[in-house]
Amino acid sequence: MNKVTLKYELDLDFVLIAITSSLRDYRLCYFINKVTGLKLHKIADYEIGMPPPVGQASFSRYADFDETGETEYYLLANRGMDSGVLVPEMRHSDYFLLIRNFIDEEDLNVLLDHIVALTDVVAASEISPQKLKSKENLIF
Repeated sequence: MNKVTLKYELDLDFVLIAITSSLRDYRLCYFINKVTGLKLHKIADYEIGMPPPVGQASFSRYADFDETGETEYYLLANRGMDSGVLVPEMRHSDYFLLIRNFIDEEDLNVLLDHIVALTDVVAASEISPQKLKSKENLIF
């Protein structure tokens, strides 16, 4: 009998920025919107199944959709509302800015500079999603 093996690759076609900040999610969005011109707004929480004992966990999520460039911006909390961490290997990061269909490296650097310049942001840096063990948690 022939054996068929199914191989699949995750679509990781996005830019990921890890942000460390003591700010609450809505305050961080306010400041990011103010300095970058984005219009991040609250959308439905991102819910995902986590290993026991956590079970189902929900993470705060904000979004902005750029109609002209078809770019999508998502700010995700790394810590769940009740418990759990979205990306366990990045426990020191409080938030992730996920950008889909991003076009220009120069624009990315300007955006990153604006976020780093915020007084309550301790650190912000671009992360390669391919190097993360739990990268499937970032696909929605």
